Amino acid sequence: MVSNTAKEVFIQGITHEGKTFRPSDWAERLAGVMSQFRPGGVRPGSHLSYSPWCIPTSVGGVKCVVVHPDLRSAEPLAWEFCMNFAKDNELQMFEAWAKPDALTE
Repeated sequence: MVSNTAKEVFIQGITHEGKTFRPSDWAERLAGVMSQFRPGGVRPGSHLSYSPWCIPTSVGGVKCVVVHPDLRSAEPLAWEFCMNFAKDNELQMFEAWAKPDALTE
C-alpha cells in the first residue's frame, strides 16, 4: 500500500522475485498510456509527451515509472490503474519524499 504522504511513487521494473520485468519498454508503454492525464487536461499534441504525473526513468540502471500523487487527486482511476499494474505484475515499488540523487533519464 502507498501512503498518502509520499511525494512520488517509483514502480520498478523488478518483480518481487528479483526478475527483470519484460518487455524492456514497459515503462515507456505505461507512461504513454497515462500521457492524457495531465494538469489542465488533454490539449492538441499532448499525446506526444509524457504526463508530468507519470514519467518513465531509470534508477540505478533499473527501468522505473515515477507516479506523482497529484494523479491520485486529479484522476483517481488513472492512479488505481498504475498501482494495479504494479500489483498485478508483482513489481516492486518504493515511495520517495525527495528525488533521489541517483535519478537519471
